[in-house]
Amino acid sequence: MAKKEKKAKKGKGLWAEFKEFINKGNAFMLAVGVVIGGAFSAIVNAFVNILMSLATWAVPGGLAGLVTVLPALNDAQRGLNESLGLGGSFAKGELQTLATALANDTYGEAVVAANPNLIESVKGTITANYTLHGTTYTYNMRAVIDWGALINAVIAFIIIAIVLFIIVKVVNTVQRKNEEIKAKAQEAYYEKHPEERPVPPEPGKPAPTDVELLAEIRDLLKAQAK
Repeated sequence: MAKKEKKAKKGKGLWAEFKEFINKGNAFMLAVGVVIGGAFSAIVNAFVNILMSLATWAVPGGLAGLVTVLPALNDAQRGLNESLGLGGSFAKGELQTLATALANDTYGEAVVAANPNLIESVKGTITANYTLHGTTYTYNMRAVIDWGALINAVIAFIIIAIVLFIIVKVVNTVQRKNEEIKAKAQEAYYEKHPEERPVPPEPGKPAPTDVELLAEIRDLLKAQAK
């Protein structure tokens, strides 16, 4: 029974700590910040895509087409069939022609002529092994430098940094104004009640500690009680 009571008390203690953590403002604000950050990220990405679409208007495939296909270092990276044009990359408009050539090479022209659906089947095989970047298909086994993704990430970072800088600057300005207003109000109060103005410490003398202040208050209370 004693062990069960200890486990029950421990469970209640953990639940109480969890509720205290959830009810704290920091945890709630963190959750709100994560949600707002996700929504803000989507807005930034959409805005960056618009900017880059305008900036890369003349580039075939737009931002997604800014890729560099690195040379093959082994046979696995050469492509499905280099002799037919299915190497490291090929233009999007060549897909139908290359699918027909690969189907004829695999099944024979007579079989393909009798079964045109084989071309669509081969086309699916090609698209499964290649990724479309703008208007260029690149072989999945080939190393690719995606300049578009890099530019997108850099611009998104700059936009987010600028927005955060503006937000921090506005918050700091508001806090500074509030502190100035509080200081003016405090000064006006001390002008009306000069006896309550705290005495500044003497030059070279350290400010009194909390213990010393409490001791002074205690002595004053004792003196008043006599």
